[in-house]
Amino acid sequence: MRPECLFSAFRSITTLPGIGPRLAKLIEKLAGPRVVDLYWHLPGGLIDRRYRPKIAAAEPGRVATITLTVNSHLPPHNKRQPYRVHCSDETGVLLLVFFHAQESYLNRILPTGERRVVSGRVELFHDTRQMTHPDHIVAIDQQDSLPTVEPVYPLTTGLTPKPLAKAIGAALADAPDLAEWQDRAWLDRQHWQGWRDALSTAHHPEQEADLSPQTAARQRLAFDELLANQLALALIRRRMRGLPGKAQRGDGRLRAKAIAALPYRLTDAQRQVLEEIAADMAAQARMLRLLQGDVGSGKTVVALLAMLTAVEAGAQAALMAPTEILARQHFERLSPLAAAAGARIACLTGRDKGKAKASLLAAIAAGEIDLLVGTHAVLQEDVSFRDLGLVVIDEQHRFGVHQRLMLSGKAERGADFLVMTATPIPRTLALTAYGDMEVSRITEKPPGRQPIDTRVMTLDRLAEVVGAVRRKIEAGGRVYWVCPLVQESEAVDLAAAEERCAALARVFGDRVGLVHGRMKAAEKDRAMAEFAGGSLAILVATTVIEVGVDVADATVMVVEHAERFGLAQLHQLRGRVGRGGQAGTCLLLYAPPLGETARGRLNIMRETDDGFRIAEEDLRLRGAGEVLGTRQSGMPAFRVADLAEHAALLAAARDDAKLILARDPELRSQRGEALRVLLYLFERDAAVRYLGAG
Repeated sequence: MRPECLFSAFRSITTLPGIGPRLAKLIEKLAGPRVVDLYWHLPGGLIDRRYRPKIAAAEPGRVATITLTVNSHLPPHNKRQPYRVHCSDETGVLLLVFFHAQESYLNRILPTGERRVVSGRVELFHDTRQMTHPDHIVAIDQQDSLPTVEPVYPLTTGLTPKPLAKAIGAALADAPDLAEWQDRAWLDRQHWQGWRDALSTAHHPEQEADLSPQTAARQRLAFDELLANQLALALIRRRMRGLPGKAQRGDGRLRAKAIAALPYRLTDAQRQVLEEIAADMAAQARMLRLLQGDVGSGKTVVALLAMLTAVEAGAQAALMAPTEILARQHFERLSPLAAAAGARIACLTGRDKGKAKASLLAAIAAGEIDLLVGTHAVLQEDVSFRDLGLVVIDEQHRFGVHQRLMLSGKAERGADFLVMTATPIPRTLALTAYGDMEVSRITEKPPGRQPIDTRVMTLDRLAEVVGAVRRKIEAGGRVYWVCPLVQESEAVDLAAAEERCAALARVFGDRVGLVHGRMKAAEKDRAMAEFAGGSLAILVATTVIEVGVDVADATVMVVEHAERFGLAQLHQLRGRVGRGGQAGTCLLLYAPPLGETARGRLNIMRETDDGFRIAEEDLRLRGAGEVLGTRQSGMPAFRVADLAEHAALLAAARDDAKLILARDPELRSQRGEALRVLLYLFERDAAVRYLGAG
């Protein structure tokens, strides 16, 4: 249960002064529904009001705070004209300009003959200085209430700065004074303030440099968040490893048959990873291992051999993929190898219904199926195994920690976990998303894989691209043509997959097919099968083909509006071609002018095919929030920490979390109790459940 000291932080923003239902809806969209969400909504800029010139010396374009006398009001004859107030000091004249003004209100705050202090941006209009809608107007005796430096917060449509700043001010004023959870020696070494003071400092920048992620205040808050993340992952890992496990030692007989049936030799990297997996499976504790390998590095074969280890040990194994296309493809590719090894394999997806499904479920429960390949359908309650020994999850970034825990419930005696991703993940992201797992990397490509010729060109060279595609098809090649949208959007001028398919069909006839995410699974599978079989030469697609689709004869990848795709996505798409031993070509088409980030992305694609380098560049160019699409993926979304900026802090947080749990496993010490509060503050409540009562 959330500790009482945090009750005020987790109350609704509607409890803050001036925040009614309309404003609450806007603030919730921007930051979140509770007061604590405003703590993490840090300023992105500032307005310095310390410049206090006389009127004649006020520089146009600068924000100035000026003391003046109100001379007269000049209401407009026409409501569409601005309302002006004539003001002066001993050096000159300043006009205050208001649009859609209420005359009674302006007479009240700017009474004729009185002196006032105004603050806002000075402009020059027909040689007269003016200030349009001053930010602040106060009486002389209230000028001390004017902020000298004002934070500027990110906004959303319909929300103005003043009510948001007032709400944040009220949230900070009421922020609880919490017991210190950081190690005192570490705080002193970093010259960091306490949590509440750091929060206040981060919200009150004095100069531009105070907005940097590297300031002491922001580093302190980022480290708090990273420590909460690492502590939560360490607790989940301990919980998973603490669940009953079993030692699974295979005798190698099934693996030897499968390896003999392969048309190539395993690489040294594959052998190394298989040794790591076998050692984990042979231990009594549960295996929790992440297998990273670039596109086409041979992860699926490694997964099959790991699954056969479980079968040799008398258990069953399941492989779970994010889409039906990928699940069925895995099933088709693994079936001949499973048959060679003498293992019984089956496929289960959401499409299976009726008697056929009931019969398959009975066979799984009876232990008559050794290897089950499937989609999320494997998670359904009606699926039970006789003895599930290993779970392999493909494309992990579609599955979160909660699904890992849910799957573990399928294995009464504790299944081992192997998680595969073909999206190389930067080390910092891997630590925050998979800190509960050991990591293996396949860094070699299988023999015979050739580098892909990557070219970047403008969309106005489309006719040349179509000509090159024609030559490839005449030579027996097959072509993917990827578009970012399914239907033309008036708001976003992008080539739509359906329109491109129609345009290419006018040139190439019925040899052009279409695959996109809105199609029924059966239609997608049929188009993919026709492309793989050769009756289609061009497959126009959205990024539904990004993950895992494997057609050996595909040699060309055309990506339209490549500037709209993330680096990891472009790398995944490029990896779909040149998989059959023939040289591949990737054409990245863009619409100029290119922004700096988009140009950087396309240059990296041209320079390297090293997925791990590409992943690090993607993190640097886009930031962690965008890489792998954290919102949809189960990846953690950080509020203060910036993984590109705070990588060193992440490593320190990981070490600290290990040390904390080694010394105080149940967080019962004085610092331990404070750390429980930290977990709740950053909403890592799930992890607290794995602790004994505090």
